[in-house]
Amino acid sequence: MKWDQEQLKKDEQELAKLGYSQELFRGLSGFSNFAVAFSVVSILTGISQLYGYGLQHGGPSQMFWGWIIVGIFTLIVSLSMAELASAYPTAGALYHWSSFLGGRTIGLFTACFNAIGMFAILAGIDYGLAKFLIPLLRLPDTPWVVNSLYASLLFSHAFLNYRGIKLVGWLNDFSAIYHVVVVVVLISALAVKGFKQPLSFLNHFNSTDGFSPSYSFMIGLLLAQWTLTGYDASAHVTEETVDPGRKAPWGIFFAVVLSLFSGLFMLMAVTLSIPDLNEFTLKGDSAFLDIFRFNLGDSFGSVVVGLCAGAMWLCGLAGMTSASRMVYAFARDKGLPLSHLLSKVDDTHKTPAPAIWALAISALVLAFSVSIYSAVVSIATVALYISYGLPIATRLWVRLTGKHEKIGPWNLGRLSTFIAVLAVAWVGFITVVFMLPPNQQAGQIMGVFVVILVLLWVFYVRNRYSGPKYHES
Repeated sequence: MKWDQEQLKKDEQELAKLGYSQELFRGLSGFSNFAVAFSVVSILTGISQLYGYGLQHGGPSQMFWGWIIVGIFTLIVSLSMAELASAYPTAGALYHWSSFLGGRTIGLFTACFNAIGMFAILAGIDYGLAKFLIPLLRLPDTPWVVNSLYASLLFSHAFLNYRGIKLVGWLNDFSAIYHVVVVVVLISALAVKGFKQPLSFLNHFNSTDGFSPSYSFMIGLLLAQWTLTGYDASAHVTEETVDPGRKAPWGIFFAVVLSLFSGLFMLMAVTLSIPDLNEFTLKGDSAFLDIFRFNLGDSFGSVVVGLCAGAMWLCGLAGMTSASRMVYAFARDKGLPLSHLLSKVDDTHKTPAPAIWALAISALVLAFSVSIYSAVVSIATVALYISYGLPIATRLWVRLTGKHEKIGPWNLGRLSTFIAVLAVAWVGFITVVFMLPPNQQAGQIMGVFVVILVLLWVFYVRNRYSGPKYHES
């Protein structure tokens, strides 16, 4: 595909104002930018992997109304992020926004939360896929089999990302279309067979976790919030997107909107197809698969659910693309150990190869370190949303103190401040909720991470890390 050379030159000049030269290959269209974010969000991944969790923590009522509540607030957060992506289109994205607006300290903390969230989201996607494949393929559920599958999946995503953005960009374009088609297939197959429950079933609250109904409802929000996470991917590939100041914000916005509505219809179809709520709640992680096998037959049901496994694999691929660009950008600013290595770009494929392979290894170690899968998911969700909230909060502070901020071509006008306040409040709420029991291990790991981060900053990083430099003309 041939791009307008004048536009490419303008994009290169805009990047130079932010302090960076064009090193990565700029070849993604607006649709490709959207496709990366939509693929990382991947409603097929989040819903299928945590559906059993949702049944146990609130059931049909929680999943239906919880999805709507989380969806509205996620859209609010995404709007504030889209504004920032338009103003500061760099691969560093979130931590660059914080740095440009609030200085190197807040930028470093944003980067570190974003990094741990990305390690965890890769671990959550691929480890969840490995666990998902066990009953689907009727493999022995042993640690060796699960870990071997998990390592193989991570390697496949790292290798393809290493090979180049053109190939990955094509696969992400395909992934966006694939996700929509598969959602339509899933809903249609269940509808043709006939739903087992009336619409009123969606108001039925059910919980087997031993907590109070209100508490179960809150912690059950993890299903929706984990699913509606990762749309910052559009911002991380802005240095590879043509006209990113306009196309990346729309990529973020449309990824969330399409995920919100398609996910809601999918949840409704699956939930209304449950023949016996008590029986399928007890099935736990296999509940999603068993619902399809019951309604569509063992063979056809397995094939249809197998399409979800394909979506999970594509989700992991896009997640690796997004995460590696962030690690590359952070290392380029000398914010990581071995930054001189992690900031290198492969001469042949024009990809951040060391960052890609380092991510794969880190995600492998993280998944092996946490014993409860939902805790991995909580770490990913909390860490990523803290990194979303920090630049939004920093921008609010800049406005309150009357300091200068750049306004991009895509902005919310007078609604910007009100939307930002709601976004920060929501991030604060879910940060607390998703570290409560039964996911307290996530809180413990995040607490240790924060202590280590503060110590590293005080005794090591602050004397070496200068942060990104913004040169607005």
